[in-house]
Amino acid sequence: MRNIRMEKDIILYYGNPAGYVSGGKAVVDPLFESEELKAFLSRQKDIGEVKWTNGIYDRLVNGQRDTQELTLLKSCRVWQLKPESDIRMRFISLEDFGKSFGEPQMSDYQTVYDGEVETNDLEALYTKFNTAHPLGYVGHSLSMSDVLELYDENSSSFYYCDRFGFQKIGFAPPAQTQTMQL
Repeated sequence: MRNIRMEKDIILYYGNPAGYVSGGKAVVDPLFESEELKAFLSRQKDIGEVKWTNGIYDRLVNGQRDTQELTLLKSCRVWQLKPESDIRMRFISLEDFGKSFGEPQMSDYQTVYDGEVETNDLEALYTKFNTAHPLGYVGHSLSMSDVLELYDENSSSFYYCDRFGFQKIGFAPPAQTQTMQL
């Protein structure tokens, strides 16, 4: 029996599901990071990149064996209102924010966290940023008026923390005006 092998794009390490391969990328739980596994992955012709991501083992053990279900995790940014922003913008619903201030503008916010997370589930992220702040988190616990951004190299999605759940918003830097000098 080989100690490390592939079965239907799942990487098995001594019988344990350690990761998966999708689109030429191996996504592996760092729980299994070893020279032996690194050497095995480097010998695989269909793997161009290895990404070590927490939580992969748990997801695989809990039945998400189909790589279709194992969408690549996005990175996360938490945006909170800057200290100098209007105090009335804080801790209000998106509806109230819109009535008083229009759409939330990136220029009113600052990033208080930027990093990888173990899930793309917004409710799980809400819990994480309220109970167990990850290393590098410098803001207050996630609250109404905060914005979560899930992103990868291709796109970003922004979600306003509302009274109940999250609302997807179009959150972008303010439009830059170009002036022509004569």
